Amino acid sequence: MLSIKEYRVDGRAKFHIAKADPDTTAEFKSKEDAEKRLAENIVRMQDLEGKLYAEDTYSILIIIQAMDTAGKDGAIKHVMSGLNPQGTVVRSFKQPSAEELNHDYLWRAHKALPQRGQIGIFNRSYYEDVLVVRVHELLDKQRLPDELITDDVWERRYRQINQFEKYLTENGTIVLKFFLHISKDEQRKRLLDRINDKSKNWKFSEADLKEREFWDQYQSSYQEAIRKTGTETAPWYVIPANKKWFARLLVSEIIAQTMERLKLKFPTLNKDQRDSLEKYKRKLMKQ
Repeated sequence: MLSIKEYRVDGRAKFHIAKADPDTTAEFKSKEDAEKRLAENIVRMQDLEGKLYAEDTYSILIIIQAMDTAGKDGAIKHVMSGLNPQGTVVRSFKQPSAEELNHDYLWRAHKALPQRGQIGIFNRSYYEDVLVVRVHELLDKQRLPDELITDDVWERRYRQINQFEKYLTENGTIVLKFFLHISKDEQRKRLLDRINDKSKNWKFSEADLKEREFWDQYQSSYQEAIRKTGTETAPWYVIPANKKWFARLLVSEIIAQTMERLKLKFPTLNKDQRDSLEKYKRKLMKQ
């Protein structure tokens, strides 16, 4: 079983983004070996998802954050490829709408949470409100009262996010947060690939280049957000993502191991329910 402890940030040790190696692939030396293990993990997750849905007690919230080109969409597509769409919901968080700006920043996330028995995936999330909003100084666009825009606003938001996630976990939602960590050089290669490969031209956006100019500010904001909101009950996992095949494998392993710890099982029937099934069976056999 792949060890996941070294990628976990839960507040017990201080996280330094510069010390997180985006190139590592653990003991996996080839893409083929990793893809084989990924396929095995998908089978594990299929079984666990069925039990999660049938048990209808827990829900799982998966949050994926990353710099542009880090592979968020690909991770969702490949890792969750074998799951039942009936029990899995993906939500992308883009620039907030006028309606969303008329509410607190957690409102749009709260109404998109997975129901019991479901896996919810947030492609970006409310963490944008301590990342993009901070890097681009967009607080004035969020219609907050002037007296609330103070020097401690980010500390308040970290506290609010921690309280929100604690509330979720205390009500049966398992929160898993993934930061897909790539190097600046790898991002440059992927952006060039989008330009050079005609089949990928549609993926390229000038906005990606503009965001790249804020690389250092984003790295600093990610580091602080992960430090302040990685908790025992809602940990961050910093995923080395320069090799997409390893990132996908590691994400799948973390999800599978987390679900296995829930000891999920299909509901069992009591004697009266079993007797009723026998009665229905005899009735059907006579038809």
